[in-house]
Amino acid sequence: MRAMVFDGSSSQLRDMQVPDPQPGAGQLLIDIHACGVCRTDLHLIDHELPDPKQPVIPGHEIVGTVAALGAGVAGFAVGDRVGVPWLGHTCGHCRYCASARENLCDDPGFTGYTLDGGYAEHTVANSRYCFHLPPQYSDVETAPLLCAGLIGYRTLSMAGDARRVGIYGFGAAAHLVAQIACHEGRQVYAFTRPGDSVGQQFARRLGATWAGDSDVPPPDELDAALLFAPVGALVPLALKAVAKGGTVVCGGIHMSDIPSFPYAFLWGERRVVSVANLTREDGAAFMQVAARTRLRIETTTYALGDANQALDDLRCGRLTGAAVLSIR
Repeated sequence: MRAMVFDGSSSQLRDMQVPDPQPGAGQLLIDIHACGVCRTDLHLIDHELPDPKQPVIPGHEIVGTVAALGAGVAGFAVGDRVGVPWLGHTCGHCRYCASARENLCDDPGFTGYTLDGGYAEHTVANSRYCFHLPPQYSDVETAPLLCAGLIGYRTLSMAGDARRVGIYGFGAAAHLVAQIACHEGRQVYAFTRPGDSVGQQFARRLGATWAGDSDVPPPDELDAALLFAPVGALVPLALKAVAKGGTVVCGGIHMSDIPSFPYAFLWGERRVVSVANLTREDGAAFMQVAARTRLRIETTTYALGDANQALDDLRCGRLTGAAVLSIR
């Protein structure tokens, strides 16, 4: 089969023919139709994540159909449309798994990082970590739900019942979570790269109360700030923007160093927290939200062989919404 492969020798993926995967016990063989291009894939190929599988096929926002079932699979049938997310395996017995915190598992497997992912024509995945998908979205529209949507949803949930929510970094995750927040009756304040008027207009079209540059204070105090841009310098800015008792939630898997800041920014029971991965419970809950909330999912579509271009466009901020590889 054809696949785009990261071998660690450079930040360019290799377009290769590799053997077709075969499903083992508990696994699904999936014909891939679409795979989202996530900022985590950039962190992988830019050598910012430790100890990846090498070589590895990136991609963890996979949409496809079940082609074959491994022994012991339940809940899926050949022909089902399925999604494969970032969390591909957990040990099931560490103290985190035993306390309903499998996203913090001590021995996890991650799709497209420690397990082969979706920049390919086929893949295999543990059926217990796959999702049935809302039928009203196309394959390309659905792909960003598998990470941008899921992580955005978990990030918003960590903000509690905050009514005024700031979102820093208005990309794939932000454009989905902003719609959910607006649907829930919250006010959304969108922060983009300085001068990104196109991104700010996009945020307003999706319901944002206000949109502006990330280095400009909002017109109102925020109850929470959600950070999706991997820029540590945004943390002090977000802390200055939230009211006493507010929360700054860092939604990315990697971030540049956070600069020092005065204790006064944190004082007043403000909090800084991070999001790590997701749980299967998150996934099931979010798919129900997506099914009943008709999300406007903005995508730019690329062929499988153009994955390097998609990643470069993401790196350079040339995208509005999400990049998706269309494979079928």
